[in-house]
Amino acid sequence: MVRLVTILAVLVSSVIFGQEGNKFEQGMGKAFGIWKEGKSTEASLLFERIASAEKTQWLPDYYVALINCTDAFNPANREKANALLEKAQSSLDNAKTKSDTNSEICVLQALIYTAILVQDPMTNSMKYSPLVMQEYQKALVLNPNNPRAVFGQADFQLSGAKWTGVATKPLCAEINRSLELFANFKPESPFHPKWGLDRAKQVATTCQ
Repeated sequence: MVRLVTILAVLVSSVIFGQEGNKFEQGMGKAFGIWKEGKSTEASLLFERIASAEKTQWLPDYYVALINCTDAFNPANREKANALLEKAQSSLDNAKTKSDTNSEICVLQALIYTAILVQDPMTNSMKYSPLVMQEYQKALVLNPNNPRAVFGQADFQLSGAKWTGVATKPLCAEINRSLELFANFKPESPFHPKWGLDRAKQVATTCQ
């Protein structure tokens, strides 16, 4: 009898957890679909709702941060860029509480710092340039083969090369190396970060 009760409990738990997993996957899939349609605000709100329901999942918070950070780079959003970046940082901070040693989160933190820097380069570059490089280096320590970290660090240095005087040939080699890493990259799930290849290809074609 005890064994029967135990088996039933395991079966019920499996069904419940399976339903929860399916709900998470369905929600994430729907949010990605909305984002792909160009509805970034709606996608961000849905990812945020998923994050509120999934207390241990870092990915929904990550995508709220990524969407808002990406929108902040858009010149059309200049007037609301600060609000977008505050939202991005707040969401990434939430992701960090759920996954505190994560190469992808470090890459996104570097991207947020870059977005802050470009809002006012003259004022912000001295403070944020070292922070950007620090985050990329942390990302590479955690995962030396993260293509977004390899590309992001080289791309950031390239963008400032005309002011810093850094040699661009080694940076272009890193851009090309990132293409190889992108080609061999296998995300842990359909929802784990896999963005960046198109931008890396674009930079590689003009890199000298």
